[in-house]
Amino acid sequence: MDHALLLVTGIALLLGGGTMLVQGASRIASGFGVSPMIVGLTVVAFGTSSPELVINIVGALDGQSDLAFGNIVGSNIANVGLALGAAALIAPITLHGQLIQRELPLLLLATCVLVILALDQPLRSSRAVLDRADGLVLLCLFTIFIYVSIRDVLRQRKDPLLLGAGLVPLPTSVAVTRKDWVLVGGGMLGLAIGGHLTISHGALLAEQFGMSKTAVGLVIIAIGTSLPELITSLIAALRNESDISVGNVLGSNIFNSLLVLPAGAIIAPVYVPAGGIIDLTVSLLFAAALIPIFLIGNALMGRRSGAAFLTIYLAYMTYRTISTS
Repeated sequence: MDHALLLVTGIALLLGGGTMLVQGASRIASGFGVSPMIVGLTVVAFGTSSPELVINIVGALDGQSDLAFGNIVGSNIANVGLALGAAALIAPITLHGQLIQRELPLLLLATCVLVILALDQPLRSSRAVLDRADGLVLLCLFTIFIYVSIRDVLRQRKDPLLLGAGLVPLPTSVAVTRKDWVLVGGGMLGLAIGGHLTISHGALLAEQFGMSKTAVGLVIIAIGTSLPELITSLIAALRNESDISVGNVLGSNIFNSLLVLPAGAIIAPVYVPAGGIIDLTVSLLFAAALIPIFLIGNALMGRRSGAAFLTIYLAYMTYRTISTS
């Protein structure tokens, strides 16, 4: 069980390092006069996706692309099926039009593009892989997303994506201290060590228990790195702040698909494991399921929908774990 303990330690270091990086970098950016809204959409949003980003980069460098790919897609599935489903069980979630009109279409587009890019086997009769060219395509979509988000934030201060990342506007004048730089340095160190422990011992754990690396990334590591989104969504549901629950999930999934995954693909090819296209399709279907809820269900995701999302998520994770073992 040493590998399991070290895997949990790695995930804890990733989460702690990401939190420290967010706190320190946000204060430093604000101290240099950067707008709190811009800080929220760049520094902090990047920080909340840092665990997945580090795992993806380390996995690409170490040749553990199964773990890296499984973590990203698994996190996206967990964010909607687990985090949003659990939040809806606590309190009904209102799906506001701005999120459905802006973030959701882009998330659906990004996932559709990922599915197409992963169709190397039927289209080119070669092993499915996300290479540098694919990564650049996804990063181009990410720049469009950032542009649209910043434009909308400047037009309307209370932005669902900004709230969705759990971001609170900082004071306009913040004195940068040595502690802030220590937080940034400590956060980066925690992310580096945590990423190494998570990737290396996640792979060893898969071998020890006869599980595939894809299953470990898809289930164990994905749920671990999705804890910030899960906790944020649950707290938001308890406070009846549905904008935060939905914005948190959609914003995180967009960052994972358009920044985190292509970052690894640019460094080294990310091979799509067996069943990877099915995982992407399930992620797409989970996000698409929000559309009929918005149109037919009076834009309200109730407890029945939440229970359905959770049940489907648990059933699919059980199936993938068994089928890849």
